[in-house]
Amino acid sequence: MRTNRRTFLGGVSTAAVLSASGVSFAQGAKKYSDGASDTEIKIGHTNPYSGPASAYGVIGKTIQAYWKFVNETQGGVNGRKINFITYDDGYNPAKTVELVRQLVEQDKVLCTFNTLGTPTNTAIHKYMNQKKVPMLFVATGASKWGKPKEFPWTMGFQPDYHTEAVIYAKHILANVKDPKIAVLMQNDDYGKDYWEGLKEGLGKDVNKIAKHVTYEVTDPTVDSQVIQLKDSGANVFFNISTPKFAAQAMRKAADIGWKPAQYLNNVSSSVASVMKPAGFENTQGVLTAAYLMDPTDKQWDDNADMKAWVAWMNKYNAGASLSDASNVFAYSVVSLMHETLKKCGNDLTRENLMRQAANFQKWKLPMALPGITVSTSPTDFYPIQAVQLQRFKGESWELFGDVMHAEST
Repeated sequence: MRTNRRTFLGGVSTAAVLSASGVSFAQGAKKYSDGASDTEIKIGHTNPYSGPASAYGVIGKTIQAYWKFVNETQGGVNGRKINFITYDDGYNPAKTVELVRQLVEQDKVLCTFNTLGTPTNTAIHKYMNQKKVPMLFVATGASKWGKPKEFPWTMGFQPDYHTEAVIYAKHILANVKDPKIAVLMQNDDYGKDYWEGLKEGLGKDVNKIAKHVTYEVTDPTVDSQVIQLKDSGANVFFNISTPKFAAQAMRKAADIGWKPAQYLNNVSSSVASVMKPAGFENTQGVLTAAYLMDPTDKQWDDNADMKAWVAWMNKYNAGASLSDASNVFAYSVVSLMHETLKKCGNDLTRENLMRQAANFQKWKLPMALPGITVSTSPTDFYPIQAVQLQRFKGESWELFGDVMHAEST
């Protein structure tokens, strides 16, 4: 049963009331929770700088570069320097638990921000809510991050995996004749969210799934799984995997002469860390969903956001890849966190931080695709719920079709 559709009508009036109260809080007397003071704001973070998901390590590095830039050029946020504390959890949930406890109980951060991974965030989800510590804009699209009644201290960021998979399912049914669908899935909550979305999107046509195989993040390769998928006779391949395995799977499919219609989950759409390692000749025509501008798409070369991002990258994050979509993701999500902190003013309590995070109305997110904005409310903890499909051509992505919103899927 779906619980993550936007509730615009139910949330707007409450959000409008809160926007007024948010201003008075921001301009009032100084108020602090752990991790905030007259001079500093401590923010905690975990990221897989090593291990099977280390392709995402650039996200943490770009976020570090951004806060350094804010501290050096703007004196921090509202006169307070950002102390960004980031640890390597290796995409290991047990390690994440240990490090997040350290962040909360020893480092005493105001909040955590953009902790990466569905299994890793799942491991700290209840703990953070029991401790009443904000867990903001997590780097995972699992649908569980938008449930303010049950988990009022956790908020997502990107479009949820379930809805993304529903969109792929509907596109398959509308565009592939007699589809036989093969699914490769990472065997955890992240993979299962996409899997459930695919089945919901297929509806009565769920029998079009010909083969469903899984892999563990500790597996060295997914070669044997891809061979099984080809042997099923499938003509559609839905690739639910993180960058390392996504690239392996597309390369293996080409090696064994399997040429299905390919749908790739958004979290593995980076040209630098996925499509290039898979081989551009092996990834032509692959489809995925996007909500941010891809830096390899030439149509954005003269776009103001893209120009500003490239200039910022060259000056403050030199050496990082301009063709890695993870650097766009990091820049966008940290911009949202920056704006949230600015809105808090002098009330840097954990309660007000959540109040401000839940009070965005159609905010223009840097690098978001035209027509996609950030909206939240006390009943809507899904900041972005719109995507546009894109197809890989040559050495870059090309958008097609209209922006699709979760409410209309």
